[in-house]
Amino acid sequence: MRKCIEESKQLHVRLNRIVGQLNGVQKMIDEDVPCEDILTQINAANGALHRIGLMILEGHLRHCVRDGIERGNADEVIENFAEALEHFSRLA
Repeated sequence: MRKCIEESKQLHVRLNRIVGQLNGVQKMIDEDVPCEDILTQINAANGALHRIGLMILEGHLRHCVRDGIERGNADEVIENFAEALEHFSRLA
């Protein structure tokens, strides 16, 4: 993984938890669980993905953006960060 994603083990743990939640949703559908309960699980997985996105965005800002500015690439780094923010904002 890139330098800006320092906590990759933590991210993998979180992603595995989300995979478990989604597998649980499939099982809930097969077991004819009430729709409200299924939607609650989907919402929880969505929230967890959002938190992972925030972690990655923060790492990008703290490392990649800072390094690029220190190396004199401020315009390019700002453009890349703006693009990353745009991608993240589409997740909602």
